[in-house]
Amino acid sequence: MILSDFSPHIVSKISKAGQKFERATWLAIALLLFVIAVGAQPAAPEHPGDPAARVIDGVVNTTVFGMGQSIRITGTVKEGAIAFGGDVIVEGEVDGDVAAIGGSVIQREGARIGGDVIVLGGIYHHGKAAPDRDPKSVTIMYAGYEDQLRRVMREPFSVLHPQLSAIFFGTRLLAILIWFVISLALTAAMPNTISRAVTRLQLTSLRVALIGFLGSVAITIGVLGSLWLLPSVVGAAISIMALLLAVVATVFGRVVIFAATGQWLQRHLLPRVQSEAFILLLGVAFWIFWSSVPYVWPLVQAGLLVASLGLALTARYRIGWQKTRSASD
Repeated sequence: MILSDFSPHIVSKISKAGQKFERATWLAIALLLFVIAVGAQPAAPEHPGDPAARVIDGVVNTTVFGMGQSIRITGTVKEGAIAFGGDVIVEGEVDGDVAAIGGSVIQREGARIGGDVIVLGGIYHHGKAAPDRDPKSVTIMYAGYEDQLRRVMREPFSVLHPQLSAIFFGTRLLAILIWFVISLALTAAMPNTISRAVTRLQLTSLRVALIGFLGSVAITIGVLGSLWLLPSVVGAAISIMALLLAVVATVFGRVVIFAATGQWLQRHLLPRVQSEAFILLLGVAFWIFWSSVPYVWPLVQAGLLVASLGLALTARYRIGWQKTRSASD
């Protein structure tokens, strides 16, 4: 039987099927060549690490530290290894945990890490092959702000004098806007409470500061003692409550300080201006400026925190059920 014996319709179908088969064959060949080409490419080079790393060889029975520098472990470390502002390059064995703050953890092929891996401001590199790790170990990694953390770890005093840049000024303007909005909202929600707190701050500032200082000391000792002596669940609950108290006190106290400072600046600089919003903006801009001055801002932040806590602890709060009870009596 030859092809001419078939009807034209069948011949057309056979021809189309042949064309489709030919296309599929060429497509399969192209995909095969692509896979071969990709597989033939050389593997990506390993992370080189810090060439100036301190080499740890032999057997070390204690924890290895790298303060402001990277460490390269070619021997055996019985405990753990941690680097502040550098990389931890493991080419030998580490029986304990490995951590890097402001750097990366690099595990070479054939190296072993027996404990956990913690990386803050870096990446955990272990190549394509599965690393030699304990199955029960965990890996914690946060890869952001590597350059900033490395710089802070190597130059701790650089925190006191931030670099002037567009990001620096932009964050300060954003802080002014955020605190201005918070101040407007809080003064609109609690005008009488804010007004009484401003008066109390102006009349008894030393008393407020002393109460805030004693309160901060008591809270710090209480939190540390609860974490040390009480069960972990109870200690964590107390710590969360202390954190919430600090946040609420900071927001309330700062708004009061902004309002009091704005009133003082308005009386001495712009006595004709009576806008409450402008007064709040003056106070916010004043304290954001001093919170950005190099070497001074830690003292300013500490003072604001202590004063805010004092204002929160000395504020007079009125509860609704007490009003109802007194009215019924």
